[in-house]
This record gives sequence, C-alpha cells and structure tokens, in this order.
Amino acid sequence: MEILIEGVSKQFDGFAALQPIDLAIPSGQLVALLGPSGSGKTTLLRLIAGLLPADQGRVLFGGKDATRLSLRERKVGFVFQHYALFPHMSVFENIAFGLRARPRAQRPSEKDIAAKVDRLLTLVQLTPLRDRLPAQLSGGQRQRVALARAMAIDPTVLLLDEPFGALDAKVRFELRQWLRTIHDETGFTTIFVTHDQEEALDLADRVVVMNEGRIEQQGTPDSVYSEPASAFVFDFLGRSNQIAGDVVDGRFRAPALPTAIAAGNCAPGPATLFARPHDIALTSTGNGLRAKVAAVHRLAGRVSLDVTIEGQARPLLVDVPGHGVARPPARGDVVELELRHFGIFATPPL
Repeated sequence: MEILIEGVSKQFDGFAALQPIDLAIPSGQLVALLGPSGSGKTTLLRLIAGLLPADQGRVLFGGKDATRLSLRERKVGFVFQHYALFPHMSVFENIAFGLRARPRAQRPSEKDIAAKVDRLLTLVQLTPLRDRLPAQLSGGQRQRVALARAMAIDPTVLLLDEPFGALDAKVRFELRQWLRTIHDETGFTTIFVTHDQEEALDLADRVVVMNEGRIEQQGTPDSVYSEPASAFVFDFLGRSNQIAGDVVDGRFRAPALPTAIAAGNCAPGPATLFARPHDIALTSTGNGLRAKVAAVHRLAGRVSLDVTIEGQARPLLVDVPGHGVARPPARGDVVELELRHFGIFATPPL
C-alpha cells in the first residue's frame, strides 16, 4: 500500500506541532520517522493512522483519499510503545481480538481465526506461550504479541510508535533484527517512529529526519548519514565535530585552519564546519590543522583523541587506528590533522 501525505499540518492550542508536510511512502518499504522529542514524528504517525484529524492537507492510501477515515476504516495495524495488551486475555486471545471484533458479516469462522492466530504465533515464535497472560511475559515477548495482533487484521499498513522504547539495549537490538526479518517475510508497508539514530539507520529502508515539525531530510540510511543536507542532520546523526568560522568570498576561514576551504553554496557570514571523528585523519604533510592532544581513549581496538585547536572552545574528537600506528599520540602531543570529509553550513542568528 502506497501512502501519500499532501500538505498535512497539525496545531495544538495555536502551536504548530506539524508544519505542512509532503511525503511519499512506496508500497512495501520500511520507513523510520526519526527526530528528537517535539520534532513532530509521533504527530505525523497518528495523522497517518487516523488517530488525529489533520488541520489541512490530505492522506491517501493506495491513491484513495483516507483523510476523514478512522483508524478502523483505514484498516491500519498500530503498535504502541507500551504494548496496550488486554491484561485479562491470553496471548492467543489478544491476537485474535481484532478478528473477533469485526462485524458479523466480515468475521471469520472460529476455525479460521484459530488457524490464523496459530500461524502468527509461529511467525513471532511464541507458540509455546499461547495460553499465558501478558503479565507472565517479558517486555520483548509482549511487544511481539502486540505486533502479531496488529498483523492479524491483514492491515493496509503497519505503524509502530517507539516500538522498542521501553526495552533494554540487548532486547532492543534483538527485536529490531527480528522486525526486519518479519518485514521482509510479510512485505507490509511499515512506518516506525524512533529517536534512536542507530535503530533507524540499521533497520529502515528509508529514513525521514524531522525537526520542529518539518522534514529536514529523507533518503536511504547511507545517504542521510554520509551526505547530511543541514547542520541539524549532521549534528543529530552520529558523532560530529564543529569548527566555527566565517565564509568570505566563497571560502570558509577559521583561525586554526592553515588555508581557507571552498564553502560551496554556503552564504557569506558566520558558518560552522562539521566533520565526523572518522573523517579526520592524522597527517604529516605540513599543511594540516595543528592541534594538541588533551585526552586519549582506548576501546576495543580503536583509539579516540580529544584535541584542542586555536580559537575553538569545543575540543574535537578524532578516531585513529588502534593498530598499525608506530606510536599512538599521547596526551600533550601536538598533532597535524587532515579533514577528509566535511560539511559547511551557515550559522543561524541567535
């Protein structure tokens, strides 16, 4: 099911939680809505689901206008962060609930319901627990029940709101790999909300980065990480360093830089250069950025340096190989750095 969002917006008490949004989600994709708290990602998910009315714009499912349809009419499978299972019902009955709640004319027979629930129990690997109550399950098991219940109604689309937010790190990792497998096996169009960058980059076919009710950038995980379109995306995704300076005559200048750097289409005035720790390398050309090592961190074969540079309040973080270096730099050493990949963006006024 292809989903089209056309100019959809939402306000709460005069506050624009969602600016007019345009977004196309192709059928069968696994899409992450990624952003910090207050970015509008959950509001957008609930507008797609029909849990909130849009102030303006349209939501189309498969080319048909679904803007005024309810969640049930849109036939959406929704998975909440805290599961929302019925505590008095067994695993089996929770999964069967959506099928049994259908109008009599559309309700499958009890035999067909049992067969379908048993297939889903096998898919989510919970067959031995079919008769247990939710209180007798772990958090990861409850989330799998919630997903099976959402899939039982043969939804047009699966929507997941921070599906792993209440779980510990190890279970989160295991479940996101499991969700990717389930998605590939079923082919549902799936949209999930997360503030976890690693989760979005690892799991999704496409990442939609949101900020202050707007879409900052969308694309494959590799493209949004490697080619950030804004200072916000560069800073929000992964680790980043910042060097403050100015763009003059199309070139970025900062006190510590030995030469000015071409700044592309960045407007003249105050600007910030962003670079990831692994995109800064040690060099000995004599033309690099001079820095002093303030601290050395060693972890799992990787060495990271905190270095200070002239005119910058914030130190830079630099990743260097843990092996193959004659002597890793030590605290107090003066080193020379090469910026291999970076982005330069105008600094917004305060």
